[in-house]
Amino acid sequence: MSEQDGAGEAEEHRLPAKLAAHPSVRAVLAARPSGGRPGPPPEIDAAWLRALCLAAGADDAAAVSLDHPGLAGEREHVLAALPGTRSLVSLMVRMNRDNTRSAARSVANQEFHQTDEQVNAAARTVTRALEDAGHRALNPSAGFPQEMERFPGRIWVVAHKTVAVAAGLGVMGLHRNVIHPRFGNFVLLATVLVDAPVSAYGQELDYSPCVDCKLCVAACPVGAIGKDGSFDALACTTHNYREFMSGFTDWAQTVADSEDAADFRSRVTDPENASMWQSLAFKPSYKSGYCVAVCPAGEDVLGPYLDDRRAYLDTVLRPLQDKTETLYVLPGSAAQRYAERRFPHKPTKEVSGGWRAPGKQHPNPSDRH
Repeated sequence: MSEQDGAGEAEEHRLPAKLAAHPSVRAVLAARPSGGRPGPPPEIDAAWLRALCLAAGADDAAAVSLDHPGLAGEREHVLAALPGTRSLVSLMVRMNRDNTRSAARSVANQEFHQTDEQVNAAARTVTRALEDAGHRALNPSAGFPQEMERFPGRIWVVAHKTVAVAAGLGVMGLHRNVIHPRFGNFVLLATVLVDAPVSAYGQELDYSPCVDCKLCVAACPVGAIGKDGSFDALACTTHNYREFMSGFTDWAQTVADSEDAADFRSRVTDPENASMWQSLAFKPSYKSGYCVAVCPAGEDVLGPYLDDRRAYLDTVLRPLQDKTETLYVLPGSAAQRYAERRFPHKPTKEVSGGWRAPGKQHPNPSDRH
């Protein structure tokens, strides 16, 4: 009897007889060179991994170790998603710039959604290839997280922007979007978790592609982006994500609070109802991705801004500023005051945003027992 056969028999003896006799079990054990358990996953070649990502549809990609200091806040969540994760692979897919800049929300939103589907598909393809190579790998959703039991807390599995910055694919801009040195902020991101080290990791950029133009500040209709680097996340969420999550809750509360159909229609306009229906029937509509639209950063993007800044403002920024549209704001908020002062031609509408006051939270059902 060979040493390999002996090892195989020894492994079979550790299994219940019925399980050890199963054809699939015998085939798996026989396929192992040593007849024993497989060793730790081998190191992944960085060049092979990058080529795989680009072939899958990514425009850029880089890996980063889970031990990177910038990912300390992600470690717990990553290991909960895929125990044994050693590396994260950041994938980036470009958006078409003029589609994203369009004042027609149907055009801009379609671009966001199409690119979101592409980066998800690329990440899934990479995950499948890693799995076929013998690794455990997982790709969380690029957008539209579904861990709603945590809402309004952390509803995402992994913070794609944080991973991309740590992997060296870009730097976070004033507008809280990752700016790639070549593609600018016209990108969407995905992340693949894998159980092995990579032979070479990306290095963080030693400069910011942001050119400090402050156009994102000028474009935001609710003043969420401050010149001093501050960011009003609640103002952004209340308006831009009006037809997502909490905005839908506010709309549903309006339905419930209305006395009858006439009262409801006095509170919500027909265009607003039609827009909410479209978001529910198709995909949610972003109200203003204007900070992304106007950003000139990135070597592939910067030329027209450098050549004629006035023309750039007239063709990219002004149409978004001049557009007549409803701005959704919390009552008495800084966003409301900013919108009414800076954009008097854009009507504001006070909404709750769907957020519950701390004292009005419903008790946890588990606390009733």
